[in-house]
Amino acid sequence: MRTDNVYLSGIGCVVPDRVSTEHAVAQGWYDEAAREASGILSVAVAESTPAPDMAVEAANLAIRRSGHVEDDFGVLLHSHAHHQGPDAWSPAHYILNNTLDRPIPAIEVKQGCLGGLAALELAATRLLANPSHPAALVTAADNFSIPLVDRWRTSSAFVLADSAAAVALSRTGGFARLLAIGSVSDARMEALDRGGDPLFPPGVTVGEPLDFDKRREYMREQWALGVTPPIGYFGDRIVAVTETVLKEAGVTFDEIARVAHPGFGWASLEAMFLDPLEIDAERGTWDYLRRVGHAGVTEVFLGLEHLWTSSRIGPGDRVLLVSSGAGASMGAAVVEILTAYQSGTEN
Repeated sequence: MRTDNVYLSGIGCVVPDRVSTEHAVAQGWYDEAAREASGILSVAVAESTPAPDMAVEAANLAIRRSGHVEDDFGVLLHSHAHHQGPDAWSPAHYILNNTLDRPIPAIEVKQGCLGGLAALELAATRLLANPSHPAALVTAADNFSIPLVDRWRTSSAFVLADSAAAVALSRTGGFARLLAIGSVSDARMEALDRGGDPLFPPGVTVGEPLDFDKRREYMREQWALGVTPPIGYFGDRIVAVTETVLKEAGVTFDEIARVAHPGFGWASLEAMFLDPLEIDAERGTWDYLRRVGHAGVTEVFLGLEHLWTSSRIGPGDRVLLVSSGAGASMGAAVVEILTAYQSGTEN
């Protein structure tokens, strides 16, 4: 979807204190072989800080940077991949109450680790379709620090990280222009994230730990028994959605200065994103995210903010945001930086 006259007017991120993977190995939380293979150096851990509170902090920073006032915003969309607080409760309205405090829709977006980018796509669609307000607020946050999640061993593909991010989207201007955004899916792949787990009762309600590797092992066992799993090359979908969004943006891949991608371990990142897109680690955000971990819903925003605030990108640079989520879902966006970051201007 080409998005004429839609801008990122503000961005804010919260990354908690990092725990080094060397320390995790010394404590017996993480395996040395896994640490070496992943290339991950440290992981953001929020301890007992609620994810919605981190989202509030990120949102208030994004709002200050945006130059918009509260009345300018017509919708808030909050994304998360993990539990946010009490059951039958709305974290989106909690965030709204502690940020904009306006009688506007507050909506949750559940799209797994693609959630932040999916919420951005929905916010852009809202701005283009509804002229009543010039701005929309996107938030995303997760804290995986609960007993049923072993962040260090739940998957051999990544180490789960805690964080929050927010983006103020605007029709009137900003530090970056959103040129195009879009997403696709391959629903056959949902079985890979489900494995042999029953649909009911939900595992978390009966004390079942989150274990992605167990689900993958189930699929391998079924294959050995003659049950063919859903076959498809994930990278083809990543390339397809990227090519579509680039074409809609009127940009070639050679014109992309940097790529903000997921914070997977090295082997998974290389196989799922870097190799299919034919880019090296230096063009991406690996050097930053290997010090954060797999932050899921926030990580393309974390990468973008890091590149901008560290002056690794500047006016005229085009940046590709690309991510994926359970389902399987894949999404991409292209932004063009309009202004250089100036520290202290948001306070």
